[in-house]
Amino acid sequence: MKKTEDRTGYLFSRRYSNYVFMLLFLLYMFDYLDRTIVTSMFTSIEKDYGISHMQSGLLVSAVYWMIVILTFPVSILVDRWSRTKTIGVMAMMWSIATALCALTGNFVQLFMARMLIGVGEAGYAPGGSAMISGLYPIDRRARMMGIWNASIPLGSAIGVLLGGVIAVELGWKHAFGIVAIPGMIIAILFLFVKDYKTVDLSFFDKNSNRIKMEKKDMIKEFISKPSVLYTYFGMAAVVFVTTSMLTWLPTYFEKMRNVPQETAGKMASSVMVLALVGAPLGGYLTDRWRKTKENARLMFPALSTLLTSIVLFMALTLLKGTIQYIAFLTFGVLIMSFISGAASVTQDVIHPGLRATSYAIAVVVQNLLGASTAPVVMGKIYDLTNIQTALSILPVILFIGALLFWLGSRHYVKDLGQVVQIHLEAE
Repeated sequence: MKKTEDRTGYLFSRRYSNYVFMLLFLLYMFDYLDRTIVTSMFTSIEKDYGISHMQSGLLVSAVYWMIVILTFPVSILVDRWSRTKTIGVMAMMWSIATALCALTGNFVQLFMARMLIGVGEAGYAPGGSAMISGLYPIDRRARMMGIWNASIPLGSAIGVLLGGVIAVELGWKHAFGIVAIPGMIIAILFLFVKDYKTVDLSFFDKNSNRIKMEKKDMIKEFISKPSVLYTYFGMAAVVFVTTSMLTWLPTYFEKMRNVPQETAGKMASSVMVLALVGAPLGGYLTDRWRKTKENARLMFPALSTLLTSIVLFMALTLLKGTIQYIAFLTFGVLIMSFISGAASVTQDVIHPGLRATSYAIAVVVQNLLGASTAPVVMGKIYDLTNIQTALSILPVILFIGALLFWLGSRHYVKDLGQVVQIHLEAE
């Protein structure tokens, strides 16, 4: 007898679902740890290789450029082949690439190794989001997405912290080799995880006849849903800000607060790790609010992003000393509270057989317009002016993101009502 979703919406047992979720969480944590460990070592790398601030930014952008290029084709493998096998292979690849960074001898070699990290990480977010959407019922989706995305600031904060400490104690190259090992171990474990069957790409016409989706139908599935389109671009705006802060906040503390490199890394990691509170809390509040307001999936990101914009503006322009740092810590709590609702929307309003593809589009948009451009743009502004001026544009970008989420919320309920209902089956 085929195992399908039970009455509670769980495809597998809760215990097994939570085990798979734990592996997904750890992989996402090491995904971002490997991406961001370089940022708190910029001063050391610039000294050894004689590179500019903009070139340092390129070491971060290199990862995101490859993600932009490869996310979409890899997401097709995820949706049409296997989420578990694709994720396992990708995680092994990015772990190996991280270790290779330790063996580089110049900027070009390090840049190429960082690009290879991006190749490995290209499809993880789409694959992971699709698996979580299948593992948990819709009324818990935002909450679990929030907890899963809390691994982003956790991994980023650990990366920034370890990078600064290891660079001072052992040399920056050792940091890459040390963090590559645990990711490889978890990747191997994930190859043996159970998955749900590939979903048939079909829909029902007005006469309730099942019709196989063609390419034009797949395209229509996305362009006919304004809520998800606004969500893609709203996410890009916030990701531009988070990437900018992850990349340049240690430098800001070094230059504007006159603290040592190691201390600056610790201060920055403390700010970003507080998203561990904000991401799951945002998911919990979104799910609770959704019980009384159906478009809460996007109204909450709109409000939380607007509040984040105000707090960051105050921290950068109005406050100094301890009060300023408290404002930065508050920013750290708020900045990722949008992600649970926004990520859920990319899954809610799209055909179940295209969930990874939907998140892949989100990844492409947010990396192309946000993560890949932010380090270079901010680095260039820094080269031309100073780090204070560079970071001062970020509250405006957050305001734009809040506006986009609000516009999407006006279409969410209608778009949700158009989704084909399909029960998932376990392999």
